[in-house]
Amino acid sequence: MAFLSSMNIVGSGLTAQQVRLDVISENVTNANTTRLENGEGPYRRKMTVFQAENGRNAFRMAMARAAQGLAPNRGYESVGGVKVTQIAEDPTDFKLVYDPTHPDANEDGYVELPNVDMVKEITDAMAATQAYSANVTAFNALKAVVSKGMEIGR
Repeated sequence: MAFLSSMNIVGSGLTAQQVRLDVISENVTNANTTRLENGEGPYRRKMTVFQAENGRNAFRMAMARAAQGLAPNRGYESVGGVKVTQIAEDPTDFKLVYDPTHPDANEDGYVELPNVDMVKEITDAMAATQAYSANVTAFNALKAVVSKGMEIGR
């Protein structure tokens, strides 16, 4: 059933954006962490990396099957979506602040602060929230279509 594939696509988008929001909240939480648990330097900002699943070729194959008069969705278990491939660390430099009284200050009196920029994090959180809302809207539209389809059989 094609609508189940659509639900899988929307569900993968919801899951990916939830992971993105989790990573953003971890970044915001550690915005002032100057020393990690293992004693290494300050916290390094993390980012989510998304990758499309089966998008381009699956559509092309479905169109080719339809042109041949065959059922376009036969034999395709997953027609698309998105997945989080990795949670990468941001390689940008740490911020240096002069504070010789800080316990993590170096011999010159500078403290390395995390490379977390709150403006960037808030912007990313707003974008992730909007994408999540768009997926919820798509799910509700799909639900309405399925509901109307079920009424036809009555």
